[in-house]
Amino acid sequence: MRLEEAITSRRSVGRLTAPAPSDAELHDIVALAMTAPDHGRLSPWRVIPLRGASRETLGERFAEAALDGEPAARERAARKPLRAPLLLTLVFSPVPDHAKVPEWEQLAAAVCAVHTMTLLLHARGWGSIWRTGAVVTDPGVHALLGLRKHEQLLGWLYVGTPDARHAPVPRPAGRPEDKLRPFAPGR
Repeated sequence: MRLEEAITSRRSVGRLTAPAPSDAELHDIVALAMTAPDHGRLSPWRVIPLRGASRETLGERFAEAALDGEPAARERAARKPLRAPLLLTLVFSPVPDHAKVPEWEQLAAAVCAVHTMTLLLHARGWGSIWRTGAVVTDPGVHALLGLRKHEQLLGWLYVGTPDARHAPVPRPAGRPEDKLRPFAPGR
């Protein structure tokens, strides 16, 4: 798939089935994502893959985080990690107080790496969707995943085979003229 085609045809895919990329293919995708823009080459991110029973364990923690909810809400929360055969836990791991690269630039680098992964997955025929929610700040979820004090959970890339019965909705064409502004000093 050509780069332009991958960029214009990639969509978040909410309905995913098995199979998912192998460990070897995932290793390759992460290696390629490490080439995303990254001032200082700090690589301020990491990925925790979850497959099989580890998704159920995460779902149990989601249900515990929803304890204030009714039983049906807890059951829905527990099933969320089961919506794809592979979850890539996205962890922002900044280098604290870096002399040249502020934290916001490090976060931008982490997001560039995640976007690169979504394009690579799509170009290889896989579907993905970046999901977040209130659980990204839950201390129990952080503890379960082994996040360090300075790290931030950016959510999960749910990854698998796109369900052919649910084609992604085409994205309407954008208006570049709305984003391009001529230089106008003082404005």
